[in-house]
Amino acid sequence: MIMVEDPGAADLPAADVASRDALGIRGRRCSHSYLHVITLQARPTAGMVHAATIGTMTTVVLLRHGRSQANASGTLAGRSAGVGLDDVGKQQAAAAAERLAGAPIRAVVSSPLQRCRRTAVAVADPHDGLAPTTHRGLLECGYGEWTGRPLKELAKDPLWRVVQEQPSAVRFPGGESMIEMAARAQQAIRDLDAAIAAEHGPDAVWVAVSHGDVIKAILAEALGMHLDSFQRILVDPASISIVRYTDARPYVAGVNTTAGDLTELLTPPKRRRRGGRRRAATAEDAPVGGGLGAGDGR
Repeated sequence: MIMVEDPGAADLPAADVASRDALGIRGRRCSHSYLHVITLQARPTAGMVHAATIGTMTTVVLLRHGRSQANASGTLAGRSAGVGLDDVGKQQAAAAAERLAGAPIRAVVSSPLQRCRRTAVAVADPHDGLAPTTHRGLLECGYGEWTGRPLKELAKDPLWRVVQEQPSAVRFPGGESMIEMAARAQQAIRDLDAAIAAEHGPDAVWVAVSHGDVIKAILAEALGMHLDSFQRILVDPASISIVRYTDARPYVAGVNTTAGDLTELLTPPKRRRRGGRRRAATAEDAPVGGGLGAGDGR
């Protein structure tokens, strides 16, 4: 394990990208800085996967960063360095933090980009001893030559229509394909979820702070949707979506929510004992008819 201090105001240097692609990057905020704990554990070990997947019902809070300066100006920020939250975005991040203040959050993991890290700090602050970490799997899509250009200009590019109608066929010029973005983001969520469950227990609740298209791709996979349908999902700045991962399947408990206390919804559900010779219904099963909702221990 290696610990390297990185100033909180700067994004990860571009030179680090290639060398850290295969690494999970974790950090600890300390005196307005991040300490990146770099481990060579891009995938959980077999033991960690085993521990995390027995009776697992972890809950992932997918939080998009607050409104950025680029959002306000109608520019595609992509992976541009130094793009922070504007005043509205800071207020949105504070409001998201208030919504999550009463929830039993065990970890906050963020994209390394500044706008996400600032949002992550706001969310972690109300929870004593909780320090946000970063992971490159949650990084913004690599938009290549589209990065930094006005959205009005990009909308005239023939590729724009393909992005809208068949994103699985898109590779941004000089950048990442949308399939590659979706695959590494979905894998990052699964890997992080297994690691957090191994460390904090199978009912752990944690927050992933990322970007619009990345969160939409994660939600599409959880909903069993093809990537070509992911544009049907809305993910607004500072919105919260919730996915509960179980051994049976993911359950999507909320999408693009921007108001309301989430304490009850994020309280780990009660587990039901398995007994008798026949398989009994468990907390991982979908209730026939819909059930009572969050308050019934589901």
